Amino acid sequence: MIEPILPLVLFAIVATTTPGIATTLSTASGAQFGFRRSVPLLVGSAAGLATVTAAAGAGLAGLLLAVPSLELTMKIAGSAYLLWLAVKIGRAGPPNLDMTMATPNSFLGGAGVQWLNPKGWAMGLGAAASFAALASGPLQLALLLGATFGLAAAASLSLWCVAGMVLARLLKTEWQWRALNIVLALVLAASIIPMWRS
Repeated sequence: MIEPILPLVLFAIVATTTPGIATTLSTASGAQFGFRRSVPLLVGSAAGLATVTAAAGAGLAGLLLAVPSLELTMKIAGSAYLLWLAVKIGRAGPPNLDMTMATPNSFLGGAGVQWLNPKGWAMGLGAAASFAALASGPLQLALLLGATFGLAAAASLSLWCVAGMVLARLLKTEWQWRALNIVLALVLAASIIPMWRS
């Protein structure tokens, strides 16, 4: 039963594990807030990717390709949001250094990262085109893609969050934390570049 969808599962695992916007946010959140407080971000991001890939499977990603102004609007909004997050991460200090420090990202914040991410839409559209033969119609394909990518994202983002927690144990001084936060902020800001090249 799993054999026909194994290529889709492998594609989803690779696509959600490679570094990008959501993985950077998950790592930063794990380092700053720990796993438990990062769960809303992780669940939101996984749910966001599930809905994006499901929508792509249902054919809505074609609307983005057909209406260039909608794609441009999404790129601008997504870039502004991600730059705001990068500044927020880059300015953060060590955990618990300041009780007024930024709070962990919310469920909607995690989902929003995926909804505004053209890379996620492109990945969903590519998966829909590549694996359409696995389903008998758009609804079944939407459910298959949404479930596969949602579960893969939940697992991979959890691993990235744990990696952030490991970093938190290794970093002891304020300057080490500031350096990590600046690096994560720069990686997040740089992750915007590929969406403007397409």
